[in-house]
Amino acid sequence: MMDLRYLLLIILALEILCVANGDNLVFQVERRKTTLSGIKHHDHHRRGRFLSSVDFNLGGNGLPTRTGLYFTKLGLGSPKKDYYVQVDTGSDILWVNCVECSRCPTKSQIGMDLTLYDPKGSHTSELISCDHEFCSSTYDGPIPGCKAETPCPYSITYGDGSATTGYYVRDYLTFDRINGNLHTAPQNSSIIFGCGAVQSGTLGASSEEALDGIIGFGQENSSVLSQLAASRKVKKIFSHCLDNIRGGGIFAIGELVEPKVRTTPLVPNMAHYNVVLKNIEVDGDVLQLPSDIFDSGNGKGTVIDSGTTLAYLPVIVYDQLIPKIFARQPELKLARIEEQFKCFPYAGNVDGGFPVVKLHFEGSLSLTVYPHDYLFQYKVV
Repeated sequence: MMDLRYLLLIILALEILCVANGDNLVFQVERRKTTLSGIKHHDHHRRGRFLSSVDFNLGGNGLPTRTGLYFTKLGLGSPKKDYYVQVDTGSDILWVNCVECSRCPTKSQIGMDLTLYDPKGSHTSELISCDHEFCSSTYDGPIPGCKAETPCPYSITYGDGSATTGYYVRDYLTFDRINGNLHTAPQNSSIIFGCGAVQSGTLGASSEEALDGIIGFGQENSSVLSQLAASRKVKKIFSHCLDNIRGGGIFAIGELVEPKVRTTPLVPNMAHYNVVLKNIEVDGDVLQLPSDIFDSGNGKGTVIDSGTTLAYLPVIVYDQLIPKIFARQPELKLARIEEQFKCFPYAGNVDGGFPVVKLHFEGSLSLTVYPHDYLFQYKVV
């Protein structure tokens, strides 16, 4: 178990076949591999990065000792070139590093070649000027001092101190579209995205998690999801399905028709994808928590985020949950590993020796978390 008080490891990956309707788009997504310490380090930075029918195929491995960030391969421009970008529901815009970029990464330890986008190398590329309607709507009005042909700038500073700055362009995004009988065919759509000129922090040249950029699936009109929906390519719906057997999974934009799934509503008027977590049940007993502990607002609430590996809990919740999880095994001897993880030797079947945890959400939706989901094996070298 993690000795972080507010941290509980819960693998929410399921092996599931997703069948979308004919208006869906598809993207393959991969999962970066890292160490346990790497997971915590990544999430520490990722949590600071929250900003105030297409399938993206996922790959990689969903095991807790080999997880990091999700990324997918996009085709941009004409002729199409491939770019690897992080899939992120916690931010909005798509941006990639561009040829004039200063301090942009040129190598990646994740295992792929990085590519700089060149607007002049694509015959369908178009500069978005500061007097463009998109620019005005993004900045809630005209930019002071804007002159014709001046690029529309973008600048994002994340909570961990990382920053990306550049300008907006329009070009073709190539994707796989489902055309019936589980077959896909490549199609493209014109979208507006950021052309990164300066990167810093974990987005810079020295980052071990280097990618070509980030694709945000937030709620703003600037997101790829919103732009595709506005052009009537798809409905403004997306699904994230993970495979913890073979690794990877799928990120589908558009309405999912199979399998039939139960849902819980999103909290309206929130900057992120908030849901209402009603209570937590352990071994049949509901934790006795303050009634407002999971309330949304003022930076509180339960957020669904594709960029965070672990599930984070308030201290008051964690402190009640952990004793109940270990109540069946009071004789266990915990040892600290890597100066932050508490581990213990156990030869039995964890599903028989530890309790089931249930998360109850609004709309009578429950998520059952088995011991093999929140406990994981760790080999001491």
